[in-house]
Amino acid sequence: ALFVTLRFGIPRWQALRTLHPVYLLGCGVIFVAYEIGLSLSLGFASNRTQTLELGMINYLWPSLTVVLATALGLQRFHVGLVPGVLLAMVGIVLVLQGDGAHFSITGLWANVQSNPLAYGLAFAAALLWPCYSVLSRIFAKGGNALSLFLWAVAVALWLHFFASDEPAMHFGWTGAVQLVMLSALTALGYSCWDYGIRHGNLTVMAVGSYFTPVLSALVGTVWLQVRPSWSFWQGVALVTLGSLICWWSTRERNKTATAQA
Repeated sequence: ALFVTLRFGIPRWQALRTLHPVYLLGCGVIFVAYEIGLSLSLGFASNRTQTLELGMINYLWPSLTVVLATALGLQRFHVGLVPGVLLAMVGIVLVLQGDGAHFSITGLWANVQSNPLAYGLAFAAALLWPCYSVLSRIFAKGGNALSLFLWAVAVALWLHFFASDEPAMHFGWTGAVQLVMLSALTALGYSCWDYGIRHGNLTVMAVGSYFTPVLSALVGTVWLQVRPSWSFWQGVALVTLGSLICWWSTRERNKTATAQA
């Protein structure tokens, strides 16, 4: 929130009054709910396997963004989107179990039953982010309240921290450097995405986001010093292929629409 504020500032009262209520209040509440749902779902994970599965659930949002944008008429439907979305989703599953963790529907369902709160929050987060992206595209009208949304998230999470029985936090130099670095990267990521959903092609952005779990897994393998398994590279291939199919379908449709116009 601090980095984004230093870059964009806090919207003034006059600017806030010009924003559509659905964007300012509706998207603001959705943004805060998404951040809380995602962070708490990972925090409530019982073990490493559950963490991987919760991450997999969260990466359903790019596919859901394309589906929601198509349903609301922001993107024309093309049959090529169906296999592209399905391939990318299967690839995401393989990528996020790339360190050799065993995945099975039976095991996943057993984990859901053992920890319904964490899985419920993860599914809610995967549904909320597409809603935020699509509604921001429709109602933002060039406005930008991202810094305000991030400060609201910060206040909500700190209130939760002080109201809970969490142990006190202790920072060393390593932790402080990681905090600053990850905060800067998070601020950059949200700033780019927020600009894109207001001014760019939402479907192209969502399709490109299928590469996010690939990059995340690559960084994780280096940071955690984990050697990727064969299923990881299979997932990379499927995510890439699915993304290219979705992009090509969108590209062909847009060319046809432009020619007709």
